[in-house]
Amino acid sequence: MSVWRVAAAAYPVDFHPDWAAYEAKVTAWVADAAGQGGRLLVFPEYAALELIGLLPPDLHHDILGLRPALQAFVPGFVALHAGLARQYGVGLVAGSLPVAEAGGFVNRAFVFGPDGTRSCQDKLLMTRFEAEEWDISAGGGVRVFELPPEGAGEEPLRFGVAICYDSEFPALARRMAEAGAEVLAVPSFTGARAGYTRVRVGGMARALENQCYALHAPLVAQADWTYAVEQAVGRAAVYAPADDGLPDTGLVAEGGWNVPGWLVTDLDLSLIRRVREQGHVLNWRDRHAAQDRPTTAEVVPLGAAVHG
Repeated sequence: MSVWRVAAAAYPVDFHPDWAAYEAKVTAWVADAAGQGGRLLVFPEYAALELIGLLPPDLHHDILGLRPALQAFVPGFVALHAGLARQYGVGLVAGSLPVAEAGGFVNRAFVFGPDGTRSCQDKLLMTRFEAEEWDISAGGGVRVFELPPEGAGEEPLRFGVAICYDSEFPALARRMAEAGAEVLAVPSFTGARAGYTRVRVGGMARALENQCYALHAPLVAQADWTYAVEQAVGRAAVYAPADDGLPDTGLVAEGGWNVPGWLVTDLDLSLIRRVREQGHVLNWRDRHAAQDRPTTAEVVPLGAAVHG
C-alpha cells in the first residue's frame, strides 16, 4: 500500500490565558486531524509562538528577551506533542520555536513518531528578520524521517522538513530526496502575500525538481500583542509534479486564503514513483546532468554600443 493520508495546518495564533488553554487547543487540533484519518500532521513555522502570551507582558514585544524566556516551556512543549503523537498514533511536525543551542538560538521544528519518538529539523537559512533583528542562528544538517507502516503490505513514509525560507533553495530539498524523502513538509510563517508566494513557488519548484509531494502548512495571525508574530497570511496546500496521473496545475489540494483548519489529503506515492520512471519529463533522473553540464557562463556581446 502506497497511499498515506496527510494533514497540513493553516494554524491561527491565539492569546492564551494559561498553559492549560494552550494544551487544550493543540490537543483539539491533533484530535481533529487524527479523527479525519491524518497520519502525518504538519503545523506551521513558529506556531509555538503562541506561548509568548504566557510570558510577562513586558516581554511580548522584546524579541531578544523573549527567546531565553521561552526555554522554560520547551520541556512541556516536547512532552505534550510526544504524548499526542503517541496517543493518536500519528507522525507529527510540531510548530517551530526558538530553541537554545550552542550559545545562541535556532529555529527548531520538533518531529515525533507515532510511538512518541522525538527528533527535530532546524532551519538552515535565515530570513533578514531572523538574522538582523532576532539574532536566530542557522541550524546544521538535514534529516529524513521515516514513519513506520501500520500493517502487513504497507510501506513506510519518508519525508523531510524544509522550514519556510529553506524551501526556496534547491540543494536542501535535493539532499532530502536523495536520502529517500518522497514528501517535503514546508511549514511557513509569512507576513504578507508576497512572502507566501515565494514559499509557495519554492514548494512547487522543489516538488517539480525532485518529483515528490510538497505539503505547505502556513501560520495565520492577527496578533498585535507581540512583535514576533503580528501578522501572518497564507493557505494550506499540497503540490506535486505536473505529469501523468497528477494534476496538470501541480496543485493537488488547497484551503481557503487565511482560513484556519486542516487540509487533509491522500498522497499516492505510486504516482510520483511512476512519474520518476515514465513521466513526460524525468527531472529526477536528469538532476545530475543539469548539475554537471553547465560551465562558467560566457558573456557574449551582441553588437557595438550605440551612442546617440
